[in-house]
Amino acid sequence: MILIKLGGSIITNKEKPLTPNRNSIKRIATSLKNVNEPLVIIHGGGSFGHYWSVKYDMHTKPEKHEAKGISVVKNSMMELNSIVLESFSASGLKPYCLPPSAFMISDKPLINKVREIPKIAKTGLTPISFGDVMWHGKNKFYILSGDRIMGILSKLLHPRLAIFVTNVDGVYSDMKNKKLLNEITVEKPTISKVSMDVTGGMSRKIKEAFNISKHGTDVFFVNGNIPKRITNAINDKSFEGTIFRG
Repeated sequence: MILIKLGGSIITNKEKPLTPNRNSIKRIATSLKNVNEPLVIIHGGGSFGHYWSVKYDMHTKPEKHEAKGISVVKNSMMELNSIVLESFSASGLKPYCLPPSAFMISDKPLINKVREIPKIAKTGLTPISFGDVMWHGKNKFYILSGDRIMGILSKLLHPRLAIFVTNVDGVYSDMKNKKLLNEITVEKPTISKVSMDVTGGMSRKIKEAFNISKHGTDVFFVNGNIPKRITNAINDKSFEGTIFRG
């Protein structure tokens, strides 16, 4: 089984609120159609959920928030997920909506539910989950990011590969000169050294990638603007990107 995270930056136009990048979603979906291995897809919020969560000051830490903000963030993610599902279906895949509430309670995974996910994927369906605003209990809500879902599912399911699809070529050691790190191991370089020159969003992905690779799974960072790089990673062909060795 392969876990793939589609970043919000590649499936939406983050410069324009509530603007999906339908062409990018379609090209990625089309490239995945011929993959002969069970896939589980997770996507971010981009200019949908992320935009509103910033506007309403909602974070990953459980807190009390106004009902309107919770509703708007939740509904925007459902809207984006519907767009992704529609595009995958039109491309010949058989997407299966899998909201995180189906396998999470509070901030903990429901282990028995998580272990059913690969079984769903092996039927020919493609489970698609997404970052979302989640009920924590005691009138508190929090943002469960798609990156965090990648970490949770990888730890429990031990996929063959985990792939983060972004709008850049991989992880850069030097953002100014776009110096790409082709391979990263747990020991070298350290998280702080790698994330020194990257945005907060990429820093979170790197942290999850390290944790996933510690459990033995190879993690790839690839540029979704060139979908063939995703299938090259899956098929163990030469590609441009960054590998975190498991």
